[in-house]
Amino acid sequence: MIQRYTLPEMGALWTEEARYQSWLDVEIGVCEAWAAKGKIPAKDMAAIRKNAGFSVKEIEKIEAVVRHDVIAFLTSVANHINRGSGKIKNKKSKIKNSSSRFVHMGMTSSDLVDSAMALRMVKAVDMVIKRQEVFVKALAKLAKKHKYTVMIGRSHNIHAEPITFGLKVLIWYFEAKRNLSRLKDARREIAVGKISGAVGNYANIHPAIEKAALLKIGLRPVEIANQVVQRDRYAVLMNALAVAAASIEKIAVNIRLMQHSEILETEEPFAKGQKGSSAMPHKRNPVVCEQLSGLARLVRTNALAGVENMALWHERDISHSSVERIIVPDNLILLDYMLEKITWIINDMKVYKENMQRNLNHLRGLVFSQQVLLTLISRGISREDAYEIVQTNAMKIWGGDPEDFKTKLLKDRSVMEKMTEKEVESIFDVNYYLKHVEAFYKRM
Repeated sequence: MIQRYTLPEMGALWTEEARYQSWLDVEIGVCEAWAAKGKIPAKDMAAIRKNAGFSVKEIEKIEAVVRHDVIAFLTSVANHINRGSGKIKNKKSKIKNSSSRFVHMGMTSSDLVDSAMALRMVKAVDMVIKRQEVFVKALAKLAKKHKYTVMIGRSHNIHAEPITFGLKVLIWYFEAKRNLSRLKDARREIAVGKISGAVGNYANIHPAIEKAALLKIGLRPVEIANQVVQRDRYAVLMNALAVAAASIEKIAVNIRLMQHSEILETEEPFAKGQKGSSAMPHKRNPVVCEQLSGLARLVRTNALAGVENMALWHERDISHSSVERIIVPDNLILLDYMLEKITWIINDMKVYKENMQRNLNHLRGLVFSQQVLLTLISRGISREDAYEIVQTNAMKIWGGDPEDFKTKLLKDRSVMEKMTEKEVESIFDVNYYLKHVEAFYKRM
């Protein structure tokens, strides 16, 4: 992922240095498990603990020749152990009885790579979960602040009926909570490793070694594996990230819609000194919300690639590997960034209550039409006839008639035959739509 969308703490997890360190953590964990079973002598285990290391540059140099990153890594580790133990490699003779011979014993490359990837994914998801928790709290605070801030609800982008801005935010809040649960579930899915050999049958390593090694590094063994951890687990994570990103986009899109110049009910933060356009000095554009919409598309696209990675040949092929090197870090980096940005927006955005009230009255009372319809039906008029009466009056307002909806109704004999003037007046009370607001907040 490019630096522009990478926050430092998350980015540090996906460097080459961090990748090889996670590999070394797995290898040492397996060696410790072998040593506990007496299969690695104490002096050799001490040498491994003290001297095991790697050099990224050395790995890259070796890989250019062997074209196998795990072999290149293991060679670099062996060189570090040998140099640290005073056993400098002589080109004319092989090193005998090196402690490095015990590294990777009984393992296959995917034992190392998959378990190490799980280590980094778990750390990254933990960062994302923390940001999601902060985001949920920010939404809760905003929802409570605007519990009774009345605005117009819209369907098909057209005025519908009154709601409160708090209820709109409350929808975002509960969705964010569901995403938090999904992220935690996905973490459980991917917090696994496998140390079971070339085709997963423990031919050259014991299940007890796997369990002890993985426990030491904070993972649990998969129930069963072939050469790899099955990629449905990765797909679950990728899709949990995608859904969380889509929810952020949904919120960002709503803020953008409400920031239309002719609506201007909300506005993303605009800092002192910020510029909106190179050509038009007056502009205050919702650029961060737009950015979030764009980044969500990437996260969703990567999620599809995660599902495509599930179908591998027989006990394993390598078609998933190149994909995961991109989509796993990129999606975690992107959602981490998106959560930081959307939380900032929610905490600092402007809410224009007076514009919400103005927009509520824009259609001069038409938003109360359903109440008129239901009242007429309750007085014995058929639904079809009642609908015709209400719509006829409403369409006059849509057509540019200067009178408001209530005035039209008060002049309509078919309405006044069934309702008193006081009853018509009472229909245009916005508090009718707020009577169950508290019930929603009790569900928080």
